[in-house]
Amino acid sequence: MKSMRWMGHLLCAAMLAACTGKPAEPATAVPVLVVQPGQPVGQAPATYAGEIRARQESPLSFRVGGNLVKREVDAGQRVRKGQLLAELDAADFALQARASQAQLQAAEADLVRARDDLARYRTLADQQLVSRSTLDQQVAAFKAAQGQANAARANLDVLRNQADYAQLRAPADGVIASREAEAGQVVAAGQTIFNLAADGGREVLIYLPEATIADYAVGQPVQVELWNRPGQRLPGTLREIAAAADAQARTYAARVSLDPAALAGVELGQSAKVYSTAGRAGTLQLPLAAIQQGPDGRTSVWVVDPANATLKAVPVTIGAYGSESVPVLSGVSATDWVVAAGGHLLRDGQAVRAVDRHNRPVLKAPAAPAAKAGE
Repeated sequence: MKSMRWMGHLLCAAMLAACTGKPAEPATAVPVLVVQPGQPVGQAPATYAGEIRARQESPLSFRVGGNLVKREVDAGQRVRKGQLLAELDAADFALQARASQAQLQAAEADLVRARDDLARYRTLADQQLVSRSTLDQQVAAFKAAQGQANAARANLDVLRNQADYAQLRAPADGVIASREAEAGQVVAAGQTIFNLAADGGREVLIYLPEATIADYAVGQPVQVELWNRPGQRLPGTLREIAAAADAQARTYAARVSLDPAALAGVELGQSAKVYSTAGRAGTLQLPLAAIQQGPDGRTSVWVVDPANATLKAVPVTIGAYGSESVPVLSGVSATDWVVAAGGHLLRDGQAVRAVDRHNRPVLKAPAAPAAKAGE
């Protein structure tokens, strides 16, 4: 009975309110910050972190294996072309060369004997004292002795070269970027001992995302900003793009060459940022905070309906995320007013008051509905 009385009271109150003819109080409009896609705030260039590297980087190694007995330079040290960097124990190479020298002397002695024998047999053959086949055998013996002498001489040259290979010298002027071995270590042929960053060109190594790799090509101009010189951008050119993406990161390694006039003060290993506007002409951009995740899992944005100043969720297709903005490929136009921040606190159909970054209204307030006659 008590519940019936409460329901009766509520119905009476509703009827009295209807009889007064006063409309229900509208919901309070919430102020929201809005932007239009394509405004300068959304057209920031793509930014990539990079590192200053030498254009020519050479891993240096011995052509033969052995015990590393001397290391003459360290990481960070400047070297000149032909300068001795490291040395292997060459005692075994010297012994092998001496053995090869003895083999060469024996082969040359056999060659002299075979040459003398051939000369005698030719004289005897001219006098018809020996057969023609016997002379042919001496010719073959002489050629065999000559071949053995040539092989021994070549083997001696190889062993002498190996003795020279026991010394590792700088192939060009530059800086030792890193050291990979220490004195006393037994190293194999081809094992990296030093990494040499040759003098000359300096480049920035960056990694381009797979989603936007089609926007880039060799020769495109970019700008480089060093971390220790903020605000100062150096001219550069995209010189090289890897043919295949990294198997794990799915990014393409790229190198940006710096203008020769901008190399002053650029040191190896410095951090840098590369700015590029490639592929952004005519592409709408929105701030990262404007992108929302809809209940169905699709990417969407809040768009203000100019007719009644209410919100509606609009699905969009976006490109690769940048540092401050994201390209919008479809879903909105350049004239739409999109909520730039705080979208997680809003709901579909909510009344809002759209303002710009200077807190100025950007849409006219919707006109109040006309009163009906007799009300």
